[in-house]
Amino acid sequence: MSDADRDAIELANALRTLAESGDADAQAALGQLLLDGRGVARDAELALHWFRMAAHAQHAMAMNMVGRCHELGWGTHIDHELAAVWYRCAADNGLDWGMYNLAHALAGGRGVPLDRAAAFQWYRRAASLGHVKAMTMVGRFHDEGWEVQRDPALAAEWYRRAAEGGDFRGQASYAAILAEHGDVDAAEHWLRQAATNATADFSRRLAMQLQQSPIPQLRGLAELFESRAQ
Repeated sequence: MSDADRDAIELANALRTLAESGDADAQAALGQLLLDGRGVARDAELALHWFRMAAHAQHAMAMNMVGRCHELGWGTHIDHELAAVWYRCAADNGLDWGMYNLAHALAGGRGVPLDRAAAFQWYRRAASLGHVKAMTMVGRFHDEGWEVQRDPALAAEWYRRAAEGGDFRGQASYAAILAEHGDVDAAEHWLRQAATNATADFSRRLAMQLQQSPIPQLRGLAELFESRAQ
C-alpha cells in the first residue's frame, strides 16, 4: 500500500468520526470520498446519504451534490425535477456551482420549464463569483445573441476570461475567435491548452471540426484531439 493510499484511508476514517458526530463539512467531504472511492470502497448510495445529511444542515455544496446524484443517477434513480430543486437550494445559498447547474437546467428545460432568460441571469451570477464554466456560457449567450443583443466583442472578453481560468470550452471558443481574426499562433496556444483537460467527447467533436479547418496550422491539431478522445 502506498503512502497516498494510507493517507486517504486515514482521512476517510477521520471524516467518518466527525460526520457521525454531526459535522456538516465532514459529512459532505465523506460523501465525496465515497462517491470517488478514495480511502473507502466506492458507494454512491452511502455517499448520497451523507450529502443529504449535510444538505439538511444547510451545507450548500452538499445541496449541489444531492442535485448531481439525482441528475446523474448516482446512488438513486434519475430525477431531474428533484435535481433542479436541490440546485436551486444551493444557488439560493450563494454557491456558484449551484447557480451554474440550475442555469443549465433552466437553459435545457430539464426538471424545470425552459427559461433562457433566467438561465442567463444565473450564469452571470456564477460568473461574477469567478466560476469559469459559467463565464464560457455568458460568452456563448453574447456570441449567439440568446436573450441579449449579439455582441462578439463582449463574447470574446468572456471567453478570454474563461480560457485564462482554465475552462477547456472557453479556451476552444476563444481560440476560434482568435483564428477568425488572424491570430493563428495564439489560437493554437489555447487549443493546446484545451487539449490538456478536455473530455473525450469534446475532444472527439473538436477533432472533427479541426479536420475541416481551412488553416493548416490548426488542421494539424486534429490528431492531438483525436488522441485525447481515446
